[in-house]
Amino acid sequence: MLGEKRRKEVFMGNKMLEVKEEIKKAVKGKDEVIEKVLAAMLAGGHILLEDIPGVGKTTLAMAIAKSMALSYKRVQFTPDVLPSDIVGFSMYNQDTKTFEYQQGAVYCNLFLADEINRTSPKTQSALLEVMEEGNVTVDGVTRPLPAPFTVIATENPLGSSGTQMLPESQLDRFMICLSMGYPEHEAAIDILKENAKKPLSLLQEAISVEEFTALRQEINDMFVHDSIYEYIVTLVEVTRTNPLFSMGASPRGSIALLRMAKAMAVFNGRDYVTPEDIRSVFFDVLGHRVKLSTKARAEGKNGKDALMELFAEVKVPRT
Repeated sequence: MLGEKRRKEVFMGNKMLEVKEEIKKAVKGKDEVIEKVLAAMLAGGHILLEDIPGVGKTTLAMAIAKSMALSYKRVQFTPDVLPSDIVGFSMYNQDTKTFEYQQGAVYCNLFLADEINRTSPKTQSALLEVMEEGNVTVDGVTRPLPAPFTVIATENPLGSSGTQMLPESQLDRFMICLSMGYPEHEAAIDILKENAKKPLSLLQEAISVEEFTALRQEINDMFVHDSIYEYIVTLVEVTRTNPLFSMGASPRGSIALLRMAKAMAVFNGRDYVTPEDIRSVFFDVLGHRVKLSTKARAEGKNGKDALMELFAEVKVPRT
């Protein structure tokens, strides 16, 4: 007979797998991406999707919102989008002779910041407090956002027309950074066949907001062995001392790695974290938080090569 805690972990994993199966009706051939995005949401984090236009980033966000019964808003980020469009503003009411707050687009459960690197730094910075604290401050008044709250941001590859680099402070607030990539041949055929059916309209609610909120709390209570804490901290510290990197990951990176590993354990039906959970998300969590050194670039290494080389050098704990 399974213990109560074990039954909870199996239930959590099953519910999230049900959500995953529902999303797969609309997003073909991207099982790993779907799972990691859902894991980041379960871990209470935000997601950055970096890729060329047209590979399904927006469809993924809409499918998640529908299958999880989340309120959803999308803003297409362009140079003329203002911070007030995102966080709201105060408007004078002639009848009451007072200023009244008008909510911005972030008042929802799932906010899609489409092509975030095409807008101004001032507008990008409007998301800093939102992503870190789940609050909005306008005219000195702080207001909470709905819970749960997640930002999924998409960005075009650097060098695309009209793009600019996101600042490190912004990047560090994303729990993971993923690339969807082009679909495989068979998946591309499925996309063509089902395009006329409008697959998003076929999606059903697989989990309620209340259930999802409860699952998030269970993640916080998951047992983690001391050797896993030691392992995560060592991995992050090595990014700061290894000559392959000119900038290492922050303590926020350590927290993100732990929370993502916990969520991946849930997807695997476990109530404890293993080194394999950490390995499966290591690059996704830290890849956008570190900078390659001149030495690494001169050797022809990319970010993933350097991080996985570092990962291989750190002793794996026996738990």
